[in-house]
Amino acid sequence: MTTTSAARSGGGARVGVQKFGTFVSGMVLPNIAAFIAWGLITALFIPTGWLHLLGYEPTWVQQLGGWSLDPKVTNTGLVGPMITYLLPLLIANTGGRMVYGFRGGVIGTIATMGVIIGAGIPMFLGAMIVGPGAAWIMKKVDSIWDGKIRPGFEMLIDNFSGGIVGAALAIVAFFVIAPVVTAISNFLESVVHFLVNSHLLPLASLFVEPGKILFLNNAINHGVFTPLGTIEASKAGQSILFLIEANPGPGVGILLAFAVFGVGLLRASAPGAILIQFIGGIHEIYFPYVLAKPLLVVAAIAGGATGVLTNVIFHSGLRNPASPGSIIAVIGAAPPSSLLGVLLSVVFSAAVSFLVASVIIRASRRRDLEAIALGEDTALADAVARNAANKGRDSQVGALLGQGAATAAAGTVATGSKIQTIIFACDAGMGSSAMGATVLRNKIKKAGIDGVTVENRAIANLTDDVDLVITQQQLTERAKQKTPHAQHVSVDNFMSSPKYDEVVALVQAQQ
Repeated sequence: MTTTSAARSGGGARVGVQKFGTFVSGMVLPNIAAFIAWGLITALFIPTGWLHLLGYEPTWVQQLGGWSLDPKVTNTGLVGPMITYLLPLLIANTGGRMVYGFRGGVIGTIATMGVIIGAGIPMFLGAMIVGPGAAWIMKKVDSIWDGKIRPGFEMLIDNFSGGIVGAALAIVAFFVIAPVVTAISNFLESVVHFLVNSHLLPLASLFVEPGKILFLNNAINHGVFTPLGTIEASKAGQSILFLIEANPGPGVGILLAFAVFGVGLLRASAPGAILIQFIGGIHEIYFPYVLAKPLLVVAAIAGGATGVLTNVIFHSGLRNPASPGSIIAVIGAAPPSSLLGVLLSVVFSAAVSFLVASVIIRASRRRDLEAIALGEDTALADAVARNAANKGRDSQVGALLGQGAATAAAGTVATGSKIQTIIFACDAGMGSSAMGATVLRNKIKKAGIDGVTVENRAIANLTDDVDLVITQQQLTERAKQKTPHAQHVSVDNFMSSPKYDEVVALVQAQQ
């Protein structure tokens, strides 16, 4: 399947959900380093942290951890102020910037202070609403006198209008939005507690695992579980919510099943994918394997539910988000009392997903082998792409290659179609797209090609001034909306795709 194919039914709704999820997670993802920093400080310095466990409790450790025997004394040290003020304000600033640039970030931060002070609890949900909302209001207010200000008065008008709007929105957030968002937060928290206490939280995997396969993993984890989990961790010292989506076990089990019982290219590439997913924490690497055999979503659900159930039984969780979802990040975020339960949740979820996936893969093994013998191999996504490329059908890059080669033979190359900027785009712009960009960058370097830039970006940050955009199939429609004038290439697997060789050949022909 390539970018020239018609969009599948329901693609519009899927794209809409992906765009909303990307916007929500886009406010959290750039600030994950701050969440990890808060988690490290919490793990080390709070009264139940690692240093306390080791018996090292000097005054400076107690000061950083905010130790106090007086229950009325709060927000001392670093732990409390960081979760109450720093993290929500970073989210608000990022959301404001996404809507209205630097000015939107400033106004969103000002207004969010109102909801933080008014609520008195960590206001992640409030920051996600007020930050971009305040920026949007500021943008509309600025449009009223856009182009009508006399030269020399721009800075005066901008500063005072921003200050007035920001102050007004902070007051509104304090009295109106804070109580509403507090009620919503309390309701969501009570729902989570009910699911945990009723041992029903594993049912969340029925929605989480299929959502991940549709590339909503960042939206689910950083848009939902990270804010709720951080609030819970600030009270209980850990949260199970950090491991519902980030557990690397289900993906490892599926990839291991392909490595043992699979056939063709998927079997050959599975061991490398295991290393990238388990150690590197890039879960997107196993999504195409599930899409190649959609029934494998059952294995993902079974593995995910097993991992959640294990953490429920052992009362285990993480202090901070495990991002990326690597086993290294998971172990680093686990408090001492939860380390056993966390490790078992990864092992058990991988074992269950491996067993279920093995049954599914072996059931279709004979059919897959027959397809390989006939040279069709329609069950394997990479082989489909290779066959399409070899036959010259349904491949936009193949068509472009033919045109480019013909033009080059004539001694001229059309400037409008010359490729100088190649962008790998994914939901977050960090994990899988960075991996794909590295693979193609190395191929271009080996081919001796100069003057071509290969970068990775989030789809939300794409601009319509690039030449070629490479995305995974599920995300191509969204990329087209952001860059309608660019050439688009869809791949199944960022790690290995025959389309890369076509792109390299096309660029060579053009040069």
